[in-house]
Amino acid sequence: MDLQKHAQPADTAPRPADLRASDADRDRVADILRDALAEGRLTAEEHAERVEGVLHTKTVGELDAFIRDLPAAHERPAVPSYPSVPHRPLPGSLPADADTSVVAVFSSAVRRGRWRAGRRVHAFAVFGSVEIDLSEAVFEYQQVVIKAVSVFGDVQIRVPENVSLRGTGGSVLGNFEVSTLDSVQSDAPVIYVDGWSVLGNVEARPRRGRFVADILDRVQDKVERAHDKMQDRMDRKLRNHLDR
Repeated sequence: MDLQKHAQPADTAPRPADLRASDADRDRVADILRDALAEGRLTAEEHAERVEGVLHTKTVGELDAFIRDLPAAHERPAVPSYPSVPHRPLPGSLPADADTSVVAVFSSAVRRGRWRAGRRVHAFAVFGSVEIDLSEAVFEYQQVVIKAVSVFGDVQIRVPENVSLRGTGGSVLGNFEVSTLDSVQSDAPVIYVDGWSVLGNVEARPRRGRFVADILDRVQDKVERAHDKMQDRMDRKLRNHLDR
């Protein structure tokens, strides 16, 4: 019996190390080298020599050679951790009366701008429309409960992007929709939307590009302090090297 050998197609796909390096790849390696200098893993001469080499590399494999002996090159990217959202307020823990009520009957009503959001907000639309915009609101409490009811009407709720948002409700021949959000900040406001619509619409979602200012300021302060600390360490390293 004759055995016939069939030629196997050659694997022409390039290896990852042979791929052309991008500017983003070079920036990533340069950042690792800068941190290594600040940590004392590289001398100023070694850092300058490697950075010069990074600027002239063509492939990913050549880039990896400059950081192969550094721990940061072998660390996996950190996965953002989302803190658990606090349990919603227990029945009776909030006052029965609303801190803010927005009602529209055969009309429209809007609450937006810089206003103080209390623990409980009520929104009722009967043959009308209600808009509650929290994107610029001041949150006095971490947990806010919004009760939204729409009968032949429309209730629109807008929140900042860096809060947590939860929804419980339903509809009869209508629509109830809440876009769930999870904030990475443990102290971020948590907004619970309890809604019901009858031949109407209740919708809650983030307003893109809007953030709770005080939370954003705290995060920015942390980033700036970390950057200043790193810059001070690099300056000390360079001064010590020049003084030799």
